[in-house]
Amino acid sequence: MGAMKPIHWVVLLVIVLLLFGAKRLPDLAKSVGQSMKIFKKEIKELQEDDAPVSAAPVAPVAPVVVPVVVPEAVAHPVDTSKPATAASESTNPPKA
Repeated sequence: MGAMKPIHWVVLLVIVLLLFGAKRLPDLAKSVGQSMKIFKKEIKELQEDDAPVSAAPVAPVAPVVVPVVVPEAVAHPVDTSKPATAASESTNPPKA
């Protein structure tokens, strides 16, 4: 169904001739040909511009290893200059 048969091409050609006329058809073909030539030239230039960039050797990048620091419980230093009984008295308010 998607393939065009020869009769389809003939009908398409007749429609194009009716739309554009026999006099304008050569000019139209010339314009299309010039446009295709310019398009192909630009594509070729783009491919040439991309070629040196991709041809350059790329040095492999070593992965960066970030050390993981696990926080440990920090013990608060105990003041050994005070006796243990003084610490217990300071936590309990004096009785009146």
